[in-house]
Amino acid sequence: MSVRLGKIGYLNVLPIYHPIERKIIPNDFSIVSGPPSALNKLMDKGELDVSAASSIEYARNPEKYYLVPDIAIGSRGPVQSVLLLSRCPVEDLEGETILVSAQTHTSAALLRILLAELWKVKTRFITGDASDVLSRGERPQAILCIGDEALNLRFHPDYPVRTDLGEAWRTLTGLPFIFGVWIVQRSVLDQREDAVRHACAVMAEAKRWGTDHIAEMCALAAADSCLDQPEMCSYFDGLVYDLGSDEIQGMELFYQRLAEHGIIDTVPPLHFLPASAT
Repeated sequence: MSVRLGKIGYLNVLPIYHPIERKIIPNDFSIVSGPPSALNKLMDKGELDVSAASSIEYARNPEKYYLVPDIAIGSRGPVQSVLLLSRCPVEDLEGETILVSAQTHTSAALLRILLAELWKVKTRFITGDASDVLSRGERPQAILCIGDEALNLRFHPDYPVRTDLGEAWRTLTGLPFIFGVWIVQRSVLDQREDAVRHACAVMAEAKRWGTDHIAEMCALAAADSCLDQPEMCSYFDGLVYDLGSDEIQGMELFYQRLAEHGIIDTVPPLHFLPASAT
């Protein structure tokens, strides 16, 4: 039985999943692709074994998962694909309604923290599809969009103010921000330990291959994108795929802020995949 692997359907994970899907790194994964919110639900229901997931999904259910060591998706500054697009400066959004992409959980929570702590503005959120809303001629005062949609909409002429949430977090805290992590079902590890450990080793090898061939990944991504190759290289240069000490510190601080703002009940401990007993 192959390991069921969840894949975020965005360009930012191309360096990790390209070598897996092309079998450059041998594997027998059964891959399920979707936005972070969908993968969160599949992991919560036990329908995936290992998956990329929103960092907030781990925070909400730490008893269900182990974190895969040293693999993540985040930024140490501008991330370019998590943007608050607004028709006025963020500080002038007091009392306004922000349209939030239904695909995101972590970025919406991060925006709540930034509005309260960095900009000190109170707003309302509604959930929807930004591209669909704009195509109908509607123009919300502000939009939170993520992933490829953010890359496509970032220069929309009706939204002159572009606020990068990765950069805003860095301004607030001085730390990297981790938007996504890779997690393992604890119950699956108990049942199929060798297969799960091998899957995590494949993920680590794929990350190394992808980051070693990042120029090739930029060219491949640009061939099917609104971004040209220099823009795509700039995008990938801003991404973090490691989960080192600074990234862990940033993630722990995010969890503390989530608890302080009542978004989660308690600050979760970080439980990484334990070392093999053999």
